[in-house]
Amino acid sequence: MGQAANERRESDNEAKAMAKHLRVSPQKLNLVAQTIRGKDAGTALTDLEFNNRRISQDVRKVLASAVANAENNHGLDVDRLFVAEAYVGKTITMKRFRPRAKGRAARILKPFSRLTIIVRERDSEAKKAPAKKTEAKKEDAPKTETAKKAPAKKVDAKKTTAKKAPAKKAAAKKEDK
Repeated sequence: MGQAANERRESDNEAKAMAKHLRVSPQKLNLVAQTIRGKDAGTALTDLEFNNRRISQDVRKVLASAVANAENNHGLDVDRLFVAEAYVGKTITMKRFRPRAKGRAARILKPFSRLTIIVRERDSEAKKAPAKKTEAKKEDAPKTETAKKAPAKKVDAKKTTAKKAPAKKAAAKKEDK
């Protein structure tokens, strides 16, 4: 009886954790979430532990929960987890009033945020991919050397045009006389 269970929205190699009513603005929370995106789960936990922002401890709890969900609920390897997604949304906003001069009142907005962290298990192929990136950087190195030579030619061209400019002015003065 009743409704059938919803299908799992995440893929088999990822787990999710969420905090709904964090008392901080989404903009400030996103600054902290930005520091952990794409990092290994262990490194991200360490970074959050030593982060000076107040909300970083709540973000750390959510990340720890996502890692625990991955290990206990989905049987993923904790050592191979990384933060695949960390996104922020806004929820409710408390409205308060503060007295101001001449009997007026000013509105104070106290926003709340929502944080979702998705951790994913790295594939063994993904570790080989960064090696290809370093090869690409080596190929780019000769291009930068040629780029350094090109501006030198432009400077020479500017000098020649600068030398021609006074001659034209002198010719214009002769014509006026």
